[in-house]
Amino acid sequence: MPQKLSAKAKAKKAQRDKQYAMTPRRRAMKAENQRLRRKYLKKGFSLAGLDYDHEDKKFESVKRNRGNDGNGTKTEKT
Repeated sequence: MPQKLSAKAKAKKAQRDKQYAMTPRRRAMKAENQRLRRKYLKKGFSLAGLDYDHEDKKFESVKRNRGNDGNGTKTEKT
């Protein structure tokens, strides 16, 4: 469910999100994800519904990865 934001707040949030996505760490993570996804797709693996977990170094379900392996995201230190 999307956040209910005013147009002004939505624009500021988009700007913040873009800045965060362009940090060196996030760009490196994105590049690694794309590289591995291409590699596994070329080998014939089906990666539908899977995200790459940079901590565990493997593909896992979107739910498990984005939920921090069942621990929630409040305790993440990154």
